[in-house]
Amino acid sequence: MKTIDYYNKHAEEFTASTFEVDMESLYQPFLAELPEGTRIFDVGCGSGRDTLAFKNKGYQVDAIDYSEELVKKASRLTGIPIKLKSFYEIDDYEAYDGIWACASLLHCERNHLKEVIGKLVSALKPNGVLYMSFKYGNGDRQKEGRQFTDLGEEQAEALRKQFNYVQKIKQWITIDQRPDRQEKWLNLLWKKYA
Repeated sequence: MKTIDYYNKHAEEFTASTFEVDMESLYQPFLAELPEGTRIFDVGCGSGRDTLAFKNKGYQVDAIDYSEELVKKASRLTGIPIKLKSFYEIDDYEAYDGIWACASLLHCERNHLKEVIGKLVSALKPNGVLYMSFKYGNGDRQKEGRQFTDLGEEQAEALRKQFNYVQKIKQWITIDQRPDRQEKWLNLLWKKYA
């Protein structure tokens, strides 16, 4: 079973388990870097939780997901036409002030991470900010039919250094906000130089 099949099949329970999670503490450092009302790109928006939060805060939001079922759910929930698209297919150029890739690039194959992050950096305007989160670790694994690429601090820093014009604003570890989880997450906030 491919990762995408998992999300199509479990869209309902995935939405139920993630939608109510309070993400405010993660939004704050990201939004602090963005002027009000600017354009945010939510990459792998899942249930649409964060897209809706940014929209309600007055930002212009575009969003994509690669699960047909989640795209339907998120479009209904947010009132925004979510595009069915993979992060491998992103081809925007300097279109966004902020890119939010929360728990989505952890499904990117490790040998394609540099390429996909490069696409996100290209899609950012100069001085734009990129937020990404990965499950904390160093390996690749499969769980419940999903493929995960975990990331640790050294790996994240090695990735960032492959882009000359990207600086680290903040890098921090959080514990999963869902009541039944104790997993650690690595949060990355990068800025593209003008």
